[in-house]
Amino acid sequence: MDSVFTKIINGKSPAFRLWENDLFIAILDIHPINPGHTLLIPKQQIDDIFDLPDELYNSMWQTVKWLAPHIQQAMESKRIGIAVEGFSVPHVHIHLVPVNSNNELNPERSVSASPEQLSIVQNKICQVINT
Repeated sequence: MDSVFTKIINGKSPAFRLWENDLFIAILDIHPINPGHTLLIPKQQIDDIFDLPDELYNSMWQTVKWLAPHIQQAMESKRIGIAVEGFSVPHVHIHLVPVNSNNELNPERSVSASPEQLSIVQNKICQVINT
């Protein structure tokens, strides 16, 4: 069964896309912990990060390393927190969350964001990625 992320990748569900290539897609989380909360998702649907083939696993972390400073710059945050929990959707994804102080990476802090709010953040991050 296709995950919600596979549906997004295949264009069957909407998302606030930030970037993609042949292997991955980066989208905004619709329930962000902080504005700019991004999900990096492999296009291949695999449930557990440790089941990724080594090459895809390594490429994913290289992509996180490349993407994080773009998000950080766009959102003017001190750091980018990273989380991999793997319970909410049976499809590997890494959370990249702009943070400015200790304890901000708590998922219980997440709130629903409006399409307007997500669109503003999407534009900010895409402008940095595309420069």
